[in-house]
Parts: sequence; C-alpha cells; structure tokens
Amino acid sequence: MIDNDVLLGFQNYLLARGDELTTVQAYQYDLKQLGSFLSHGKKQLTTATTNDLRSFVHYLFDMRLSTVSINRKISALKTFYRYLVQSKRLAASPAEELELHKARRKLPLVLTVDEVSAILESASASTPLGLRDRTCLELLYSSGLRISELLNMKVSDLRLHENMLSVIGKGNKQRLVPFGNRAKRAVEEYLSAGRPAILKTRSSPLLILNVRGRRLSRMGFLKVLRSYRLKSGVTKRVTAHTFRHSFATHLLEGGADLRVVQELLGHANISTTQIYTHIDREYLKEIHRQYHPRP
Repeated sequence: MIDNDVLLGFQNYLLARGDELTTVQAYQYDLKQLGSFLSHGKKQLTTATTNDLRSFVHYLFDMRLSTVSINRKISALKTFYRYLVQSKRLAASPAEELELHKARRKLPLVLTVDEVSAILESASASTPLGLRDRTCLELLYSSGLRISELLNMKVSDLRLHENMLSVIGKGNKQRLVPFGNRAKRAVEEYLSAGRPAILKTRSSPLLILNVRGRRLSRMGFLKVLRSYRLKSGVTKRVTAHTFRHSFATHLLEGGADLRVVQELLGHANISTTQIYTHIDREYLKEIHRQYHPRP
C-alpha cells in the first residue's frame, strides 16, 4: 500500500527546490515501484528497513536493469528518505547506507561539424516555422543548451546586442551563455518574421512557440528534429542532447579550457564535464589510426 499523501508531499518538496518535472516524475515512478515491492512483505515506504531497500536493489539487478538506472533509483530513495527525516516523519533514513554502483561510463554520441551543418542548413528559412526551427537548432549548438532550457526560454532572456543568453538551468541556477553571429542572425529573422506570424493576435513571453502560439513541447521538438535529420541525410541517432554533446566536444577539440566548458554547460561538478575529454581522446586515436603510416 502506498501513502499518496507522502508522495504528494515529496513531489511538492522536489518542485520547490527546483527539480525538473521529468526528474520529479521519475522519482515518483521509482517510489511506486518500491512500494509495490514492499507490499509483498506487507510493508510500506515509511516502515521499510535498510535490509528491505537492499533486497529491492538486488531485485532490480535480477531484472537486468542497467547500473545507471539502478543508481538513479538509489538516488531517488536517498532523497526521499532524507525528506522524510527532514519533515519529522522518520527519525533516521534507512537509505543512508545504500551505495551507488560503479558503472563504465558510456561515451555520448557526437556529430561531426559537417553533420551539424547539414542538419542546421536543412531547416528552411522561408516559412515562420522554418525560422523557428533554425533558431532552435542554432541555439542548441551555439550555446550548448539543454532542451528544457531552450523551450522554457523567454524573449526577455535574450541579450542580442551582447550575443548572450540568460539561462535558468538545473536547480534554478542562472548562467550567462554566449552565442555566435549565425545564431544571432537566425534569432533576429525569427523575431522579425517568424514569431509574429506564429503568434498572430496572441501574446506569449516564451521565445519558442508551437503552431498555436503556445510552448513547444519536448516531443514536438523531437519530431521536428527527426524530420531535419532525415532530410539532411545524417544516419546517426540524433537528439537535442546530441547538439549539447557536440558543442562541448568541438570546443575542447578547438583548444577550449575544460573549466570554461563546464561553466558554459552549467555543470555543478567538473567531473561531469570531463567525459568530453574522453571523447576528445577517442577522436585523436581515430585520426591516428586513419592517417599514421604504421597504425
């Protein structure tokens, strides 16, 4: 049996501290999965012991979930039980002794500069929606934005005269991110000829809009991106995050300092950014294999 009042309180706690809705939904799913597991032993979330939680983790491994997924669920449990302690519902957290499991970090997919250009240029600038799509793609690559950061951006967040964006990232943290002149031209054309045509007589503070003048959804953008990827002839699987990965990798390949890239991406910990140095090394090894006379 799951205490819905406890889950609702936890949901409000996560939203109040600035967690993204996708994170909140994932944590709620994890807790409902734990609640279902505990119900077989006639226990509830608030009566679970450390041994119960360890049994749940073993159950997840038996289900052959990836280490990354299991670690996400462990993090959800740790956060949830800390919340219960803070809200005086429990005296101590049974999840404190749970340990995250080491996983071999998978290198993210990165596009070449030519592949990025092919996708960007496939967006037609002859229609209002084409101008919007070109703006989305240019900003994702030029500034390394997360898709949520792009879709939640307001017109007032633009500093066109400075080639800068004010971005609200994870944890409600604000950062300033530069963008290039090509992205600037795309934004200016969209603001003058694309966005007004989409809005018509309506109004909205948001920069990126759907055909009805409302916020473009994540799924809506992914459909748009897929169509341009197919049109461009790029065969790799491309998501919005692929542009972020490519942004960081191309900067490092060009000689950018790792801490600068960390700041641009809005990473709280530089270890998160360091994965792109591994991509850079893989790129160097591939070049060596291709062009060295004795590979």
